Amino acid sequence: MFLGRLWENAGGCLQRDKTRKMVSMMILRDIAYGVGGLLLAPIWATAMLKTGKWKTDWSGKLLGKATPHLQSPPSKVEGKSFIGRTLLIHAVSVGEVMATRSLVETLETQAPNLRIVVATTTNTGFDRAMILYSDRHHVVRYPLDFSWAVKRFLRTVKPDLVALTELEVWPNFVEACDKRGIPVAVINGRLTERSYNRYLKVKFLIESSFKRLSAAAVQTEDYAKRFKGLGAREDCVHILDTMKWDTAKIDDEVDGTDELGEEFGLDRGKLTVVAGSTGPGEEKLLIESMRELGDVNLVIVPRKPERFNEVAELDERIIRMTDIRNGKAKSGDGSIYLLDTMGELRKAYGLADVVIVGRSFNGLGGSDLIEPIGLGKAVVIGNSYFNFGDAVDAFAEGDGVIVANEGDLAGNLKGLLDDKGKRKVLSENGRAVIRNRQGATQRHANMLLGLLPE
Repeated sequence: MFLGRLWENAGGCLQRDKTRKMVSMMILRDIAYGVGGLLLAPIWATAMLKTGKWKTDWSGKLLGKATPHLQSPPSKVEGKSFIGRTLLIHAVSVGEVMATRSLVETLETQAPNLRIVVATTTNTGFDRAMILYSDRHHVVRYPLDFSWAVKRFLRTVKPDLVALTELEVWPNFVEACDKRGIPVAVINGRLTERSYNRYLKVKFLIESSFKRLSAAAVQTEDYAKRFKGLGAREDCVHILDTMKWDTAKIDDEVDGTDELGEEFGLDRGKLTVVAGSTGPGEEKLLIESMRELGDVNLVIVPRKPERFNEVAELDERIIRMTDIRNGKAKSGDGSIYLLDTMGELRKAYGLADVVIVGRSFNGLGGSDLIEPIGLGKAVVIGNSYFNFGDAVDAFAEGDGVIVANEGDLAGNLKGLLDDKGKRKVLSENGRAVIRNRQGATQRHANMLLGLLPE
């Protein structure tokens, strides 16, 4: 009996020591975050003031107050009988939010009594999540990785399982979940070589967080190796492909496309090029390329709203959608159009004869090309596409996309615009690739449901 009590006391001391160590590490991280934030304040504060991002939910970010967005959800949720299990899905911004659509729909069907909470970081991501999910699920603001914010957030949301989209393995958050016995999984996991090399430099700070992951569902074998290289356990890493293959709806028509074209006053007798999710320097390149294409429409959709004004000033021929809607410009007055709104990129793709995928001609790694190919569009992407390397390579192998560089962009566009048959073959090949790669969402759903407590 004496030995038993001695063993129990020793175990209790060890547990208390472990808890004290965890608390100490979280405090040290808080200090590091605070010092780093102060040192970089001139940079991030200026950027936030310039872009308007300072207008955000600071109580949610800094204090972890998720309560305001956990009020009674709309009618579709009222009266729903939850069985006490809550899944928290964290999606940083618009791209990650959109990637979760098919997963949420699948979980709604297979686990109708599961309470789903969607957390986002950015303002645009939050707005998009509200549009997609707030009629039936809670949408909250994800906190910064300060210990007090994380603890308050978890006390409010009370998740039984956390799913982090793509990466976002923040040390204090993961450690707080581990302390509470909440499994944490990465879904749709991706880790580019450039990011991996950066993380390796601070591996000693983040390795414990990766070791605490209950599962990491990654898109490719290369991503799996990188997750393991940062500390994720061998038996917890699963290669399930990307759910973006499943979010690509193979549709021939998009609701709202005709109305968007009418608002612009788009001459539908002309061929139309839509440049989606463009980044710095690309819009100028596209406008210059238009001189070699003849009489065609160009619709530009920048990725970031803070760049709308900058892009609008590039050429006097540009007509802004917001100016049309505010009565400051007339529709149909030009051939270069700027869609300076959020949430209408899919409608714009519906207008296209050829789509150019942005952030791929300026070294930023490209944007999602699966959606426009799913809509049956002939797609051109630049040769900087590391953000979607596996997808681009799959389409290239299946002759479903054209990879171009700055020098041959105009030539490739002209070749497609002059040959309807070539556009059709390219789009059909691309859709075939999508169909062959779909199914990752169901595999993710099975993994998450398997991790939920009984």
